[in-house]
Amino acid sequence: MIRIAAVGDIHMGPESKGRLRPSFETLPDSADVLLLAGDLTRHGTPEEARVVAREIEGLAVPVVAVLGNHDHHADCPDEVAAVLRDAGARVLEGQATVVGNGGARIGVAGTKGFGGGFVGRCAGEFGEPIMKEFVRYSRRRADTLRDSLVELREQDCDVRIALTHFSPVPDTLAGEPPEIYPFLGSYLLAEAIDTAGADLAVHGHAHLGTEHGMTSGGVKVRNVAQPVIGRAFHVYHLARPERAATGASGVRAG
Repeated sequence: MIRIAAVGDIHMGPESKGRLRPSFETLPDSADVLLLAGDLTRHGTPEEARVVAREIEGLAVPVVAVLGNHDHHADCPDEVAAVLRDAGARVLEGQATVVGNGGARIGVAGTKGFGGGFVGRCAGEFGEPIMKEFVRYSRRRADTLRDSLVELREQDCDVRIALTHFSPVPDTLAGEPPEIYPFLGSYLLAEAIDTAGADLAVHGHAHLGTEHGMTSGGVKVRNVAQPVIGRAFHVYHLARPERAATGASGVRAG
């Protein structure tokens, strides 16, 4: 089994130094990789990013991350990403990476994603230029996720994982006010995942949401926002069956 540890929405600041490090240091006993699903800081400042960096620096498992909306708030996401990369994390925005640990090759395609809503109740690319750009921005994020997952098909991965901050499905938003669903995710992300194929999709953002969901194409989705999972990280176990390039393998909570 391949063991995927994941958490999002840790929202760290100067006063939370060292809060997660003791738990993260146990990761080699339970996981092959740590995925960080965005909103790692409170206001997106380099100072806050350095707090996160100290939590993950030198860990004995690979760390792969995407940023969230909070990590963009101070308008310096590139600086935040650079601090995390200096600490050893692979920070993705429309890219793919393959990490190896314990003999497994784990492919991760990552993007922050964006909002827009879900089928039947979603924003349309119509009207004012600012509304068109809203939807186009969401579509661009989804397109890069699709392309990155397709790229991983050629990388001889044992599993492929879609890592986002915004949700690809409404299932994992259950518990949030329905009125804000369009600001928590987009069906375009799920379309990208189903088109390219993945073994698991992981996201954060919805603090009042639900852990378990699924795309219409059968890819299991997990909301790993820390307020939802209630722990430093949660571990998911993926099998390594033979499968078609666009198929999905089994996943169970570990």
